[in-house]
Amino acid sequence: MPVLLAALGALLVSLDSAINIALPAMAEAFGVAPAAIRWVIICYVLTYALTAFAAGVLADRLGPAPVFVTGLWFSAAVFTAYAAAHSYAAVLLLRVLQGLGVGLIYGTAPALVTLSLPREQHGRGLGLMSLGLGVGLATAPALGGALLAAFGWPAVFVFRAPLMLAVAVLAQLRLPHVTSGAPAPRRLGPDELLRLPVLQSALLAFLSNYAQFSVWLLVPFFLVGSLRLPPTVGGLLFTLTPLGNALAAPLGGIATDRIGPRWPLVGGLVVEAAGLLSIAWMTDVSPLTRVGLGLALVGVGVGLFQVPNLAQMMAAFPGARQGVAGGLGFLSRTLGSAVGVQVTAALFDARLARDGFLAAFHVAFLGAGTVCALGVLLALWPAGRRAAV
Repeated sequence: MPVLLAALGALLVSLDSAINIALPAMAEAFGVAPAAIRWVIICYVLTYALTAFAAGVLADRLGPAPVFVTGLWFSAAVFTAYAAAHSYAAVLLLRVLQGLGVGLIYGTAPALVTLSLPREQHGRGLGLMSLGLGVGLATAPALGGALLAAFGWPAVFVFRAPLMLAVAVLAQLRLPHVTSGAPAPRRLGPDELLRLPVLQSALLAFLSNYAQFSVWLLVPFFLVGSLRLPPTVGGLLFTLTPLGNALAAPLGGIATDRIGPRWPLVGGLVVEAAGLLSIAWMTDVSPLTRVGLGLALVGVGVGLFQVPNLAQMMAAFPGARQGVAGGLGFLSRTLGSAVGVQVTAALFDARLARDGFLAAFHVAFLGAGTVCALGVLLALWPAGRRAAV
């Protein structure tokens, strides 16, 4: 039950990608410029990144279950409140509050998995959790579009309130109090975080997410603009990335349990880099099969990578620090996404005015592919021994 609930929590959190399609409608409703609407993303992402790590620290003292359940209840209340959000300031405040609730869920879900399973099944458990994450990312864009067309922008938030409430009730009734059985840990010190296995896992998560977010930022413009695809066709092609992620994550977990995290992790980064570099050479006459293959490769690579990477991070800490390990893993991913979006956008903008869209697109994806290739080299570097349980 803890693994299933962790997967359900990850699924509901990842449904936030449903809001992307609603951002133009929100900008119009509140009379804000398209550039200013980015704060809807920033307020949420930065809050949950920091909260996830703090939640992990708290989970190591209280156990992950009560922190996780609190996040579910709090998130259900925040999603309900979106129905009464009638100003841009109110939406931004709710996004900060939503980030707090999501951080409590994200920061404790990995610990729920690893503390409820024997070590030799950690990969499968984390793979199931990542499957929930991928399913949410794959289904949310289409769901968001349908809700926006039928009910308006508030619906892309409010629809999750009853879903979150149902999972909160289930978790309250069925989630056991899982712990490592070890004494309460001492105060977290820099010496525990600044170890080579921890830094390597965190940096790899940062680099992979940095690279893959070029797809989320620029590929929609390539599909609809350069290839002139109808939004429905472009949306189906774009879904290949999160779908590949969802399908590959359980395989990455199984491989991790059988041969350890290192080689599944390296393989995932190689596939991700191959996908990004193939996208870098696409043009406005590239066949759709080639475009779809490139997008699918990125998704499959990320799916294969994330589970062994998270398993490696969890194994770098003892049982009494599994909350910290999970929170640090999600913090690293989120910081990579945030920095990747900013740097990729800067590279793209620097070439756009002078050389046009396709040239700027190529430079941005060459940069992303190079970052991912650097991740491959880092992953091949031996990181030392894992922590004792």
